[in-house]
Amino acid sequence: MTAATPMTAATPMTAATLMDPHPKVLRPEDSIIKGIEMVMKYRFRRLPVVDRDWIFQGVFGVSCLLRLALPKAVMMEDGLENIHFVRESLSDLRRRLREVENEPISMCMRQESIQIPPDFPLLETLRELYLARASLPVVDPDSGKLLGIISYFDAGEKIMAAET
Repeated sequence: MTAATPMTAATPMTAATLMDPHPKVLRPEDSIIKGIEMVMKYRFRRLPVVDRDWIFQGVFGVSCLLRLALPKAVMMEDGLENIHFVRESLSDLRRRLREVENEPISMCMRQESIQIPPDFPLLETLRELYLARASLPVVDPDSGKLLGIISYFDAGEKIMAAET
């Protein structure tokens, strides 16, 4: 279904109805700095990561950016709970990122547990989007290929454009 396909009462409302079929993506071998630049440029919370055949691998996002920028003692599972005494500047945070910016994003991409098929019902899709609080990858269940992404913006745009 394309954006030009008119919606009728007979058109099944599914995840495919809401998804962007041409999402911005990263590859596992892309550098951390490329991922950060894309997240910042397009203001995405996260981006899908696919291999050369568009097989969905996971996501890269702002949580990785923050984890890499913060001191390790703050991020350790049993690390510091009270950090009010730690004095850091933006330059300190940037220095930490600079140390890993040429590493591949595969070092901190997250395997995404929530994936939805293109025929997932509309209301269930919106519920999953709400619960995930981030974009949803639409993945072909047979091939594992990324078919699109559904963001809050995509859903809002389609809802607001619907005729009443």
